[in-house]
Amino acid sequence: MKTALLKVAIRQNALYVPAEMVVNTNVLEITETTSAFVANCAKLGFSLSEDALRKVNGITPSSKLLIFNILKEITGVNKNWTPLVRQWDIPTGETVIDHLVTLFANVFKIKKGTTLPCGHLIPDGTFPLERYNGCPFCGTPFQFGELDYKPGKNKLKTLQLWTESDLQAYMSALLASPVALDGTQINSLEILLAYFNLPENAEIAIKETMMVVVDALIAKGEDKAAGELFSTPNDILRYLWYKNTGFLQIVEPKTIVRRKFRNARNLHRNLDNAAGVGIKAVSDLKLKYTRAECKRYAGWLNDLEMDVYKQCEIMHPKRSMWVRFIRALRLAEYSKRKGFDQLAELLDVFYNEKYEVFQGKVNHFKLKNDADKTFRLLKSRPGLFARSLFSSMLWFGKDETLKHFREVMNEVPSRLIFTLNMYAEIYFDKRGSRSVKPLGGTNKRIPVNKLLQLYNDRELSGMQEAIQQLGLDLIRARFEKEGTSNKTIFIDSGLDFIPIAIGDRSENIQDLPAALMGTRFPVEGDTVRLFMQWGEGLKAQHLDMDLSCKVAYKDKIDFCSYAQLTIPGCKHSGDIRHIPAKVGTAEYIDVNIEQLAILGARYVSFTCNAYSNGSITPNLVVGWMHSKYPMRISKSGVAYDPTAVQHQVRITQGLTKGMVFGVLDVKRREVIWLELAFGGQIVQNMSTDLVETLLTKLDAKLKIGQLLKLKAEVQNLEIVNDPENADEVYDMNWALNTAEVNQLFLN
Repeated sequence: MKTALLKVAIRQNALYVPAEMVVNTNVLEITETTSAFVANCAKLGFSLSEDALRKVNGITPSSKLLIFNILKEITGVNKNWTPLVRQWDIPTGETVIDHLVTLFANVFKIKKGTTLPCGHLIPDGTFPLERYNGCPFCGTPFQFGELDYKPGKNKLKTLQLWTESDLQAYMSALLASPVALDGTQINSLEILLAYFNLPENAEIAIKETMMVVVDALIAKGEDKAAGELFSTPNDILRYLWYKNTGFLQIVEPKTIVRRKFRNARNLHRNLDNAAGVGIKAVSDLKLKYTRAECKRYAGWLNDLEMDVYKQCEIMHPKRSMWVRFIRALRLAEYSKRKGFDQLAELLDVFYNEKYEVFQGKVNHFKLKNDADKTFRLLKSRPGLFARSLFSSMLWFGKDETLKHFREVMNEVPSRLIFTLNMYAEIYFDKRGSRSVKPLGGTNKRIPVNKLLQLYNDRELSGMQEAIQQLGLDLIRARFEKEGTSNKTIFIDSGLDFIPIAIGDRSENIQDLPAALMGTRFPVEGDTVRLFMQWGEGLKAQHLDMDLSCKVAYKDKIDFCSYAQLTIPGCKHSGDIRHIPAKVGTAEYIDVNIEQLAILGARYVSFTCNAYSNGSITPNLVVGWMHSKYPMRISKSGVAYDPTAVQHQVRITQGLTKGMVFGVLDVKRREVIWLELAFGGQIVQNMSTDLVETLLTKLDAKLKIGQLLKLKAEVQNLEIVNDPENADEVYDMNWALNTAEVNQLFLN
């Protein structure tokens, strides 16, 4: 049964009903089981379009139950959502003194009090035990409440009907996406490739996408077809490293080891396992291959059509990694075999360094201030020219640099031109700073280019405008060339706040309808409820994940976390440090927007951290809820309502210690979805300046609505307010298919 395909469709706000499920297409009346199915879906926050409803009406009750169970799995209603404190919206009044007295009583074996199942004695007069579902001292839960999910008054997510052809079209759009796919899209592509064959003459635009395709082909035994996709040795290196680490980008081994070592550090010595984790990380990165695998990879390298000297130049930046792989794959041995002549030549040129490095020649002439020779080299590599355009403008001047760049601009991928357009304002601001995320690292702020000090504000402003004009000229030329016979266009107002998906992308999975980083979610009601659930399926153990938020005022910072369960405007459900067996556990924070607005708060950052376990545990789910109607909290403290969930993500990245997963703009009453990784086991380690820098970066990106209005202007399309009267419709559902969005603007 193609159940995994249903999950792919739901991520796109759609419902896929496999053909083998349909047993009757002539049922006109809605059956009783269909009515029950629709009612149960409403409890989970979903409704069906008319086409989807008719399709579901023709399947058996067991098939309806299967679809319903998948929806339950996605929304997580089968998980344990019981927090540590009952009715946690009312403070328990616990203090640091309670913890100190309890510590003293347990160390000196004082017997006056209540001994809990975890073995800790809670002295009389300290914690109000009737308010807890577990031990308030060690954070171990041992009482659980049921999730009573009911139909709510919140707006439901309407699922449109998808057919198998829609899924295949979505797969083709992902393959052809001109920008790198995010974690959700990669996972969806893996599922689709497992069920469908690769389309003939499929266009694969991005190297990371190619790795997923290669893996799928090898799983189906099509090694030769997989090898034909590679064009450079570093493509093969990328695949080898992906299979060894799970990373689609080539993250250096030392970076992975350093991240895991730092993540395993702990404020408490007895929880610090950095030395052991560092040793294990090195061991895990050891390369081991069978003879069959060595022969396959040696054949791939031997069959590359690229010039051997060019191959070696490409291999040079990753020389140390290549030396390890050459040994592990026994390539020297295979190079002596008959038919591996090109491999033998490659190893000879590589080991004896008989090749020149292109970037070295560029730097040589640049340092000599030889503009003619520098630009002659850069024009032979337009992509590299685009990536070094800003620094070249500061080094050689705006006019001369752009004169040469315009000669090769049409050979540059449009995504690079758009990237330049987005970041020009930030780069050429001598008083600003930039946010970057190195491969495998955390988000960092870096200082501005020192050469900016050579220019005045007017000159820098001219550079910004010149770069931004490049992007506008490109998109204008594209739309003019395409033309259209349509007369009207509908542009959803929400698209004015959704950025083009270039540069920053989510590394984790969004099982509910996905969104792009930087998307703004308007909040209904006065409360945003953060939630975090982790530990499902794991044995009982110490696994301390923390849900926190940081409130930024104009002149101060406040935070709500395990250390401060209650602050003005925020309430925490209690700190759980030990997970129960198999069912997992949950934490919540209620953020009162109205109260924070009165207090003068500017924004609230939502964070999750791994206090123990090194990095955030996989399959941990974080997100937030909102509702124009008051959200319920049961007597046992359960506060999860699937109909109120606005957005959530599931952690899959194994190197994240702390992550910001959203920022509430208090004044605008909007939550900005972003994914910002930072180091440190507590919320205080997260820099508010880093959040502001990333928000500035996201805000500088071109918005989908902005480009659609430019399309309307260039193609003389009338913008109408009713989608029913429009020849071209661009709504929020269309924007969910980011691959299709990117194809419209970036191909």
